[in-house]
Amino acid sequence: MEKKVTFILPSEALGEATEALLLGDFNNWDVNEGIGLKVQKDGTLKATVALEAGKTYEYRFLLNDGRWVNDWFAENYVHKAGLAVDNCVITVPEVVEAEQQVAINESVQKPVKKAPAKKAATEKKVATAKKKVEKPAVDDLTKIEGIGKKIAELLIADAIVTFTDLSKATPKKLRGILDAAGNKFKVHNPSSWPKQAKLAAAAKWSELEALQDELKAGK
Repeated sequence: MEKKVTFILPSEALGEATEALLLGDFNNWDVNEGIGLKVQKDGTLKATVALEAGKTYEYRFLLNDGRWVNDWFAENYVHKAGLAVDNCVITVPEVVEAEQQVAINESVQKPVKKAPAKKAATEKKVATAKKKVEKPAVDDLTKIEGIGKKIAELLIADAIVTFTDLSKATPKKLRGILDAAGNKFKVHNPSSWPKQAKLAAAAKWSELEALQDELKAGK
């Protein structure tokens, strides 16, 4: 299991140099495989490398002016008698069980797309809000011969608010609404109202007008 390790070189260690490479056991001290450090806003140079957990590595920094410098923050140093230098030493900590589980989960689990769910929930709220705001359509029932403003109010109070509603109502039901409203409405004959309403609902105004003329003539 690998673990990311960050190496830091202070700006004071650069001198006249402007760049630095990280070399060590992890890249076989090969300059061609050297890891370039990036300059930070505070002037320090940093490089983050994935190293095998539990292993110990030796390393140093090679500057672009040809000098080798050590890590000022190294855990330890080891003297190389044959080279007359001290190498920096780092032992990468073991990965604890919790970190291993997180790494496994991240590699196995697919990202869950939550945005669409949120969008769907938002759309549902908007649709619900619109439904609450929208008022049911109400037709002008007084266009039906025999229905005045008062009778229209009685019908609306009984949930008959459109021409379609009225066309589906039986004369018996309409008679009951009128009778329940008092004696003054008993003189009205609702038998033709459903037929008239059916024509009105279909926007057959010329046919409705002809029917109403017949009804008026028959009075």
